[in-house]
Amino acid sequence: MNFLAHLHLAKLADSSLLGNLMADFVRGNPEGLYASAVTDGIRMHRRVDVMTDSLPEVKVAREFFSADYRRVAPITLDVVWDHFLSLHWDKLCPDTPLPLFINQCRQQIEPNLAETPERFRNLNLYLWPQRWMERYADLSFIKDVLQGMANRRPRLAALAGSFYDVEREYAQLERQFWQFYPQMMQQAREKQI
Repeated sequence: MNFLAHLHLAKLADSSLLGNLMADFVRGNPEGLYASAVTDGIRMHRRVDVMTDSLPEVKVAREFFSADYRRVAPITLDVVWDHFLSLHWDKLCPDTPLPLFINQCRQQIEPNLAETPERFRNLNLYLWPQRWMERYADLSFIKDVLQGMANRRPRLAALAGSFYDVEREYAQLERQFWQFYPQMMQQAREKQI
């Protein structure tokens, strides 16, 4: 899962939005470094990642990628799941428009940025003002996201090319999303993640 899905599942589970969003920027045991609610959010994010990677639907989705891109498929899929969540937000969350949800998250997270890792603070300079999570609905933005990740991390250069597999297998990836994400939403509501 990527930024939007982590925030969405955190909100459903009444978990720390800050902890869930910044978890990828925290290494090791977060205990004692942050407030207990934030630490719990970091742990929830990590559980979501492990759970998502082990889902049969996600394992099937990895096989849609050609051999050249299969190594980076888990990263590409995290971004693709956010694409489908953003694209279908109104169906999944009809009571809260996506821009309102994102603004609510931003209002809870930004006041606490001073106590977060520098790389996470830097992300926030772009994430909110450039409306990344709303723009995830646009497939061409997903292409740009993957290209940007490839540019920043040369060992992940294959991310840029993986977009063509996303385009080719788009309908099947969308089917996989619908098979698992609503169930994850329910598990989050029931605090089973």
